[in-house]
Amino acid sequence: MTIQVEGERVSCSVAAVEAALRWLAVRKDGKPLRFLRYAIEDAASESAAVLGCLVRPAESMTTAPAEVRALAVWGLILDEIGKIGSTNESRRRNALAAAFRLDGAVEWKSTLDDRFGQLRELPGVFGDPPPTTTTPMHKAWRRAVSDKLSPCLAENLELLARDGEAWRPFVEIARSSLSAPRASGSRTPSDGAQPVFLERLLVAVEMRRRTAHRRLTVRNVVAREDGVDGYRAWALTGWTDDLAPIPVKAIFGCHVETSPGAQPGDPLVVDLRFPKPLRKGERHEFISLACEDDPDEERYWINVDVDHHGIAPGKVDGEGKVTGGLSISITFDDCVPEACWWYAEQTDYERLVRPPAGDPHLLEIRRGVVEHTFLEPCHPREGYGIAFRWPQP
Repeated sequence: MTIQVEGERVSCSVAAVEAALRWLAVRKDGKPLRFLRYAIEDAASESAAVLGCLVRPAESMTTAPAEVRALAVWGLILDEIGKIGSTNESRRRNALAAAFRLDGAVEWKSTLDDRFGQLRELPGVFGDPPPTTTTPMHKAWRRAVSDKLSPCLAENLELLARDGEAWRPFVEIARSSLSAPRASGSRTPSDGAQPVFLERLLVAVEMRRRTAHRRLTVRNVVAREDGVDGYRAWALTGWTDDLAPIPVKAIFGCHVETSPGAQPGDPLVVDLRFPKPLRKGERHEFISLACEDDPDEERYWINVDVDHHGIAPGKVDGEGKVTGGLSISITFDDCVPEACWWYAEQTDYERLVRPPAGDPHLLEIRRGVVEHTFLEPCHPREGYGIAFRWPQP
């Protein structure tokens, strides 16, 4: 496969694309976007010699400066990586994230092997117990690049070389990745997703008997577009016959605006409005409190529904303070469950199934409190939380 660009022929074979991706991954002194721009700005550079198959098709953007062309190519790469999203491909997805330093919440090491070594901290992805070498990471990386990423990129580069306007969406994808941390293997949010990425989400729930009486939530968000003036709050705590909304109050950094649902019987819409609209990439912290009025409603889980652009991986400092990611804590009164466990990306039925003894999902209740910090990123369109089983009468 070759591409005709302004009278010259540029190789866009799968092999050439794969070689370029491998070269980008082993750079010790910078992220891929930097070298893509070098390749465009300096035709005599090593970057240009290796990355020509990636950047020359972007010359179809005839009036775009080097920075925009580099963003377009990087956005195309990010878009293809984002399509590697199934659970069975989680090894490949995480290997690609480490190779290209995609997760902005991680301080990636310089060498590719050391970055793969950082993936050992991901629970269960590369085996349990974690591997003692980086061989599984290298294997996943080779398969991801050879079988998935390179063929798709080669095909798309050929198409994009003929249509400069078709590059535009990829420029925006790249810009979005720079304005907020990108979770490893982050998945595409839904069309109606709230335009924010959460750097930190702390949920503290106070139970009264078997009801979630109070739910205090701290959110640190990054706007993914201009004009973000608030956040729609849903306090869905568990399953009885349906998922019930809970009245929400503003505590810090916001005020509450409520409106009826679109149809009769729909839950009340609660918007937490910010003091001023956020611009793309701007950060804001705000705190809300949800209160349950019915003490007889029995709850079976505390859930976080990711109806936005995702949540960063969990980070805890040396003093035990959660500085990033999702963390949930639940305080029980004298009515304590017989078992608690954390769940991720499960159906309503699956999350109610108690894990067997010794399973790492089981959580210890200490002095009436159970808590869990999710070390992996939380993806759009998924649910994460803590479930519990009450003692039988």
